[in-house]
Formats: sequence, structure tokens, C-alpha cells
Amino acid sequence: MTTTTPVSGPSIELRIGGMTCASCANRIERKLNKIDGVAATVNYATEKATVTVPDGYDPAQLIAEVETAGYSAALPTPEKPAPPGEDAGETDDPDMVSLRHRLTGSVLLSVPVIAMAMIPTLQFTYWQWASLVLAAPVIVWAAWPFHRAAWANLRHATATMDTLISLGTLSAFLWSLYALFFGTAGIPGMKHPFELTLAPSHGAANIYLEVAAGVTTFILAGRYFEKRSKRQAGAALRALLEMGAKEVSVLRDGAESKIAVEDLMVGDEFVVRPGQKIATDGVVVSGTSAVDASMLTGESVPVEVGPGDTVVGATVNAGGRLVVRAARVGSDTQLAQMAQLVENAQTGKAQVQRLADRISGVFVPTVLAIAVITLGAWLGAGFPVAAAFTAAVAVLVIACPCALGLATPTALLVGTGRGAQMGVLIKGPEVLESTRKVDTVVLDKTGTVTTGKMTLVDVVTAPGTERGNLLRLAGALENASEHPIAQAIAVAATEELGTLPTPEDFANVEGKGVQGIVDGHAVVVGRESLLADWSQHLSPELARAKAGAEAQGKTVVAVGWDGEARGVLVVADTVKPTSAQAISQMRELGLTPVLLTGDNEAVARQIAAEVGIDTVIAEVMPKDKVDVIVRLQSEGKSVAMVGDGVNDAPALAQADLGLAMGTGTDVAIEASDITLVRGDLRSAVDAIRLSRKTLSTIKTNLFWAFAYNVAAVPVAALGMLNPMLAGAAMAFSSIFVVGNSLRLRGFKSTSILSPYPLKPPLRQPLLH
Repeated sequence: MTTTTPVSGPSIELRIGGMTCASCANRIERKLNKIDGVAATVNYATEKATVTVPDGYDPAQLIAEVETAGYSAALPTPEKPAPPGEDAGETDDPDMVSLRHRLTGSVLLSVPVIAMAMIPTLQFTYWQWASLVLAAPVIVWAAWPFHRAAWANLRHATATMDTLISLGTLSAFLWSLYALFFGTAGIPGMKHPFELTLAPSHGAANIYLEVAAGVTTFILAGRYFEKRSKRQAGAALRALLEMGAKEVSVLRDGAESKIAVEDLMVGDEFVVRPGQKIATDGVVVSGTSAVDASMLTGESVPVEVGPGDTVVGATVNAGGRLVVRAARVGSDTQLAQMAQLVENAQTGKAQVQRLADRISGVFVPTVLAIAVITLGAWLGAGFPVAAAFTAAVAVLVIACPCALGLATPTALLVGTGRGAQMGVLIKGPEVLESTRKVDTVVLDKTGTVTTGKMTLVDVVTAPGTERGNLLRLAGALENASEHPIAQAIAVAATEELGTLPTPEDFANVEGKGVQGIVDGHAVVVGRESLLADWSQHLSPELARAKAGAEAQGKTVVAVGWDGEARGVLVVADTVKPTSAQAISQMRELGLTPVLLTGDNEAVARQIAAEVGIDTVIAEVMPKDKVDVIVRLQSEGKSVAMVGDGVNDAPALAQADLGLAMGTGTDVAIEASDITLVRGDLRSAVDAIRLSRKTLSTIKTNLFWAFAYNVAAVPVAALGMLNPMLAGAAMAFSSIFVVGNSLRLRGFKSTSILSPYPLKPPLRQPLLH
């Protein structure tokens, strides 16, 4: 036995090709782990192997080892973005294109073969020869991936579902050729009578072309849709890295010039204009502005920055012109580190063992043994070779996993199709296993529980000041500013009052607010300190209102004119109208909700109280979010994560089940397992309920598919299964599986089922 020493060297990632089931990943992993000094993990879902090796180890040795196991391996290469509107997973993958072509051809050729075999009225004089012409390309060309995999398995003394599929289809095809050319099946006018009698038969008058062609088509369909869902594995990192700026205006020798971000060096100074992305992590040299970091940090309020403040790459300059000195570039930036977190979390996910593959580990060799025993028993009993071979072939044909091939894809297609109608996109069958065990739901705050946008939520006026006049003057001045808080006030004022006047002598006071002349009044809007500079002080009532709002985590803007403070405007990120209802429905499913956010404790507690969440974890950075998920998992909890920002992507990938709001970033969506298109938190409940129902349907399908095989194999071994009965039984098992899957079309959304009325977000009174 080879002993493996502990490994603490560098990690090498390999792209693995040729895996057709989870057992393939296990075989490669075992083979790599037998090498001295090597520790490997192979992920079937992402088609990657992460291998820790000693210093100086040649990756070519690992590739050669994988190839000796019958699979392909290669070092990863940078992926090129797909042209707009095209799926990168399919356009660049020749295996995917080949599989799609095989499936299309198989469907076109198999349908008439199956129809002629099952409907006697379609059996014209030479129908059996027409079936041969149509079925031969399906069995030889379309099924070639199964035959190739079976041969590779045979050379390594192993067997998988591919082995059974290949043996079953080839046996049916070869026996059909024997019956056509050397038996009586090829005579003109031959009929397949639809009989359900059980009687021994010599088999020379029977053909199995429809069985071979049908099985090939069904299994190809299952493989195609499975592979299609898996091809999205690398999109999260691609989307994350594409968030950064592509070009940067750098200052060198006093001149400004545009260069690619890749050419930026530590110490370079670059210009960031309003609306542009900050190219890399750095320190502000000159200028002041508000930086929108919500896509990266989860903070709903833009952060004011000035000289000496640090800024992060990929955040957006929402205000004035900035000059920034680059502090970290390339793989050292926060964005690149988050990309690495996503990759690590994805690689570290537990491999999902398909139920069919687990059972096939015993089922496949058992069926092969039964077929051999059947052949020997019939020959030993003195029966003709044709009769013995017929019984053995019948075992392989009836055991060929037609219904097994349909069990997962049909339920997945119907379930995901129904989910899409409700705004729930499930990425693949791997997701379903996780939903059954989930008991804790971690919810991001900004954009998930809340709207993610600043909104005017209250107006408090001083005695003698009219609300409309306060909104009109403040809104007119804020309308001239591009700051997100100013825009929230301006939008609210416009919606309530209509057209606003144009201010004169407008000026932006750095870090404090704005001032100007509106309708002859000298108006000041901003921080309390700005009004104090004009000797305008808040009255005790306004001061209490301001303190009460800030205690709830809201932002307060003071307004004054003509020498007096006239009122305060309260701006906040508001709770979505359906969030409280969604939390209640999660509890009904036995789930414990947890609020996880980068915002401060006061804001988080206030939001949690409004929607009915007891557990709050606030003021966390992106890496801390991953640590929280890991801690909950270490406590034995199965964790679902719901989020929408880039900062949520690593946590979504680490969680047992990741659900991304479709109103969020592409990075969060790609890193998640389920996408919630509507941006309604109730759709997270729909997602979990639908996933559990779909998983239950798949398990029911698999149970009856295996039960059919278990019941039919002994009948076939006794030689009591004629071809039409085998075809009818196989058709019935397939019809049952499809019919059971179609029941998912009647799945209802919680937003329709729930008796709870929708309520507007709760607002705490500012004055008592």
C-alpha cells in the first residue's frame, strides 16, 4: 500500500474531461491520492481537480496520471468573454455542441422507429428494414459517447451506467441484425403483434431496434441538459473580474493619458471623474466626492471621501473629480481577493452523489452478472443457443435504464420551467439535495430585505412652517445635486409637488451639503453643522426628531432659510413590502432566519424588528460573511444564503444553498444555486418549496424506475418476456416517470397561497 505524507505545498488546479457521473470523480480522486505527497479533491459539478503538491512538482505528472485512468486533464486557461447574446458555456465547448447534434439527430431518427414498432397499423411490408436504416445511425453514431466510455471503463476493469447503456443498446442492435439476416424477422410483411402473453421464445423473429434507439435518445437528452447546467460553473469568476474598470486615466509627468488597467502600477496617480469606476484600490490625493460602494460592501449610503481616505477598486464615483494614488493592483486588490474567495468556496463544496449513480454502483455489475448467469443456465439446461442468447439479451434490454435516464431530467425540466414562471431559476439537480436539509436562512439586508435605494420616509417641520413649502425649497436645491441622498429628496418632492423652481447661486459645500437662492430665499440643506455655520440652530423639537431618526439608523438632512432652521428630512433604505410576509412563511417551513449585513448595528436591529427576525449579525466585511456561514455550518446547521451584491458572492458560494436576487449583480447570480428574478423575498420561499417538491418527484421517479427493473429482470431471465411486452413495459415506465414529473406544473406560489395581506413597511414615529 502506498502511504501518503501530509502535504503543505502549492495547489494546482486541473480541468478534468470525460467524467460522466460522480463515480468518475471518485475514481480520479482515489488515483491521484495514491501518489506520494499529493492530496487531491475532484469536483464533478465544476469538472475541476484541486491538487496540493510538494514544491517544484511537475503538473505534467498529474495530467499523465489522470489520463491513465481514461480521462483528460489540462491546466486551466483564461476564458474569453462570449460574444453578446451568446452562451459562453456552449459556444466554446465542442463536447456540448457535439452532444446537441447527436441528440437532435437521435430524436429525428428514433421517433419513426418507435412509432412503427409500437403501432401495428404503421408496419408496412418492409418496415423492419426501414427501421434498421433509421436506427443504425442512432445506435452507432449518436450513442458513440456511451460506447467510448464503456470501452474506457472496460480497459480499467470498472463499470458504470455507460457500460449498461452500451451493452444494452449494442446487444439489442446485434440481436436485431441476427434476427433480420439469419432468423425470420427479415421476411416481407413481418408483423410485431401487440401481445402481452408470457411464453418462452427462440427470438429469431423479434427485433429490438426501437428499444436501442429509444434508450439512446432518452439518455442523450438527460446528459445534454445535465451538462448544459454544469457549464455555468466558471461564470461567477468571469462576471466578478469583469466588474472592474477596463481603462484608467493616469497622470504621468504632469500629463493625463489613458492606459489599460493591467498596466497600472503601485504609486501611479489616476483621475476618476463623476460616474466612473475607481480603477484599483488606492488613497485619495485630491478632490472630494461620494463613493457608491453598495455593489461591493453592501452599504446603502454612499461614503464621503476626501484627501487621505482609502477607496476600493470597482466602486463608483458618484460626485466630484478625484485623483487617486494606486496602493494595490492586480491580484492584491479587494476585488481580486473576493474572486478568489468565490473560487475557493465553489471548489470546497461537497460533491453531490446522484442517487441513480450511487445505486448503479451495485445495480450495473449485478445486472451484468444476471445476464451471464442466465445465458449459462439456459445453455446448461439444454436449450438452443438462440433461446439462451435471447433470454440474456432480454435481461440487458429490460434492465437498460430508460426510465432512469428520464427520472431526473424530466422532473428538473418541468420543475425549473414552473419555477421560471414564478421568478425562480434553479441551476441544476445538484441544488435540490441542499434544499431538503436547509434549516437556517441567512439574509443580506440591502437589496434583499430592503429596497436598496434611499427614499424620503418622513418630513418634520418647525412650528409655522408648511410641509409643502419645506419640500419645495429643499427639493429645488437638492435637485441640482447628483448626490444619491439629494436625489431621493428631489424625487419625493417632484412626485408630491410637481415641477420644482430652479435655484440661483447654487453651491456645494464639501462634506456638508448645498446652498443657494430659491424664490428669493437663501436656502441651506445638509448637515446640522452647515446650518450652524449660518447661525441657524435646530429647535428642541427638531433636535429630538433628528436624534430619534438617527437612533433608528436613518439619515437626517436639516433645512433652513432666511436665518432659521425650518425642518428636517428623514431618508432611509426602506423595507420591501413583502419581506415580513416572506419571513413568516420561512418560519412555517421550519427555517430560522438570520439577518447578515455590513451596515451598523442600529440599522440592522431596526430592519430586523420590522420584518420579524430575531438573530442579527451586523457590521461584517465580505470575508466575515463567509466566516459566519462557515461557523453556522460547523455548528451542524445547513445554511441557505439570500443576497444580491458582489459582497454576497463568496458567502453565496460557501453556503449549502445560495439564492441570489435577480435585481442584484451578475456576480451574485452566477455564484448562487438559485436566482430569484422578481426581487421579492417570497420567491425565496417558492424556491425552497419548489426545489423540495422537485427532489421528492425525482426520488419517486427513481424508485419506480428501479422497482420496474427489479421486477422485470427475473421475468426476462426466465425467458418469459417477448419483445412487445418488453417495449410496452419500458414505455409504461417512461410514461409513468414523465406523467409524475408533469404534476409539478400545478405547483402554486406562496404569494397566491398565503392568506396574509401585504402591509407597507412599518415606520417608527419620530415624535411622541
